[in-house]
Amino acid sequence: MLRTLNIENIAVIEKAQIEFNKGLNVLTGETGAGKSIVVDSINAILGERTSRELVRHGADHAFVSAYFDDISYVVKDKLKELGFEAEEDGSLLLTRRISESGKSVCKINGASATVSILKEIGQLLVNIHGQHDSQQLLNPDSHYLFIDMLGDDKGILADYKKSFHELISVRRRLKALTADEEDKERTLELLNYQIKELEAANITVGEREELGKKKLLIENGEAMLTALSGALAALNGDDDFNGAQTLISSSVKELNSLKAASETIKQIASKLTDIGEIIEEVKDLIDAEILSLDFDEGEREQVEDRLDLLYKLSGKYGETEADMLAFLEKAREKRNSILNNDEELERLTAQYDKLFDSVVENAEKLSEYRKKTAKKFESDVKAQLEFLDMPKIQFIVKFDRGNLSSNGFDKIEFLISTNPGEPAKPLAKIASGGELSRIMLAIKNVIVHNDTIGTLIFDEIDTGVSGRASRKIGLKLKAVSKETQVITVTHSAQIASAADEHFLISKDFDNNKTYTKVSPLDFEGRKRELARIMGGLQITDTLLKSAEEMLSSQEDIQ
Repeated sequence: MLRTLNIENIAVIEKAQIEFNKGLNVLTGETGAGKSIVVDSINAILGERTSRELVRHGADHAFVSAYFDDISYVVKDKLKELGFEAEEDGSLLLTRRISESGKSVCKINGASATVSILKEIGQLLVNIHGQHDSQQLLNPDSHYLFIDMLGDDKGILADYKKSFHELISVRRRLKALTADEEDKERTLELLNYQIKELEAANITVGEREELGKKKLLIENGEAMLTALSGALAALNGDDDFNGAQTLISSSVKELNSLKAASETIKQIASKLTDIGEIIEEVKDLIDAEILSLDFDEGEREQVEDRLDLLYKLSGKYGETEADMLAFLEKAREKRNSILNNDEELERLTAQYDKLFDSVVENAEKLSEYRKKTAKKFESDVKAQLEFLDMPKIQFIVKFDRGNLSSNGFDKIEFLISTNPGEPAKPLAKIASGGELSRIMLAIKNVIVHNDTIGTLIFDEIDTGVSGRASRKIGLKLKAVSKETQVITVTHSAQIASAADEHFLISKDFDNNKTYTKVSPLDFEGRKRELARIMGGLQITDTLLKSAEEMLSSQEDIQ
């Protein structure tokens, strides 16, 4: 539900913060005080179209934020679908900044969003109904939602949607298979070229890494051979000088030839002998390593050519050898699919026909269930409207058959007749703004236990109705507010007296500027405001007493 609404620099509201509560929240005030601006601000934060005219004169921008808590699973799912996350506590913060030029910057829980995304989320958070705001009722395409919302057996709709989505999936595959022959030939030509190129390359996983090592070895081979040869010469010596092995061997012989040699000299001779053996081992290692350095320029060119080929192919078919081989496998499968097109086409056609029959059967079941639900819906809504002093109104749910869609084949539209003997016609052609609001209030009373919308706003629902009817509207608003948060703008004392929270919209003047403020009212404040609504500028003791009685009677009802 909507908990906090912050408004800055919108029309005559410089700054206002409204803390809404559960139940029925009422906004009252004199005509022109700015009640409609609060509704305009809510519309703005819900992603509705705005203009730069909304920005307060002299300000460089306007700003609205709305804090919601305890959002429904429907909102959470939509947020996730759009790439956003609700807070862990189920709260949601929407903000919108409107510049002088009319441009908007929107955010959802601090993350940037477009106005259209804000609108998608907003439609699931709040319903606004008023003189000019009953889109759901005026749009027949959304009327089926009310029927489906009221139905208890959600499995019928779920079964239909599942079968329909399976049908669409098969239809997409059929459409791909029945592409024109020219496209098929071009695709086959490309696939054959790709497969031939990859097969000719005979790629193996890890090959590029091994070739890289080999290339490095070849590039360093000459330096390695020179270093190893130098080390071997140092150990062996040549015609010009004795190597380490010869020198050590001579030293050992000389030391062993000494008579009466000390133990230390004997140890020295022994260790030099060990060193000689180590030198022999090192020579063997050097010889083996030199023999392993078997390379030539031709091999170097082959390695470089192979690496170049793999690099070229990786740019076309995948970064790694595994990626390229996976591309090859998919290309083969795709080619086989095209080559076996007729067989696959026959199989999918049979599958499509079977699924289509199943979808039609499920659509028939869904339609029958909707019609059964609609009968009760008609009866319940009519009973609600009779209570709201619209006893002669006829409310009819009209069913026509349309094309299959994800919602079935039903074309559902609400029709009304406001006068006996007149044929029922679409709501948009007959109902006034006030009537639409009362019809929506009646519908909401019927579906209140099944509705996922957390906040309902009724803007001047009392327009054109008597005090008796206003009293009844207040009772119905109160009833709905026990399940769903309700915010209403009203000029009716009977409706205002039913409020759980009452806010006064008032206008002040200072330094040739106009300011609108929103103030929560206590019991005494509510009493004076009800007296003002009932009596205008002259607030008498009699009016105050009547207002107090009205508030007291509401406490008895609660």
